[in-house]
Amino acid sequence: MEALIKVLIVDDHALVRMGIKCLLEEARDIEVVAEAKDGEEALSKVKMHEPDIILLDIKMPGVDGWEVIRRLKSTAQNARIIAVSSLSAEPLLTRLLKSGAMGYLSKESSTEEMCYAIRKVYNGEKYLSSQLAQNLAIKSLNPIEQTPFELLSEREIQVMLMITRGMPVPEISKRLFLSTKTINCYRYRMFSKLKVKNDVELTHMAIKHAIIDKFDEENILE
Repeated sequence: MEALIKVLIVDDHALVRMGIKCLLEEARDIEVVAEAKDGEEALSKVKMHEPDIILLDIKMPGVDGWEVIRRLKSTAQNARIIAVSSLSAEPLLTRLLKSGAMGYLSKESSTEEMCYAIRKVYNGEKYLSSQLAQNLAIKSLNPIEQTPFELLSEREIQVMLMITRGMPVPEISKRLFLSTKTINCYRYRMFSKLKVKNDVELTHMAIKHAIIDKFDEENILE
């Protein structure tokens, strides 16, 4: 009998974790060995259970998915990450893959697609959800159509996402283990690249280009 594919589910919503676990239990070759509600717990569970695959929600409170990927690149290189997100806009998705994720699944993905992605990534192949693959194909046909956010570095995108969730600079500094001065440097560099004046304009631009969900608009700083 072949070894089961060990999976860690990381999502801040208990019902989402429960739903994914129930769906995956139908697959005979996949075993959910642990769950985590945030990035810090995920890093701990990876060390404890050594999963083959990590289904990682990118948008979480505290240490987000981007930071989990960054840390696992140096601490758990054998763990293969499939990013799970409701967002499908560029350049976030391409950056996720470049940062170390082996695959991407939309939260609307079917059970069949999720199991297929887990098996593909477990075998060392990259996997993109059908929705993302279509977006990238369309983009390749229209290379001139780029968003201003493609000018940002991976770290600047991470800081941008935290700012647009209404997180203050001291909190971002604490969670990323960087000084407030460094965070502000990233912040003002973003303002310059995107030609915006403040966090409110930054958030509105992110919503306009579908970088963040429109329902996050309530988190715009006043």
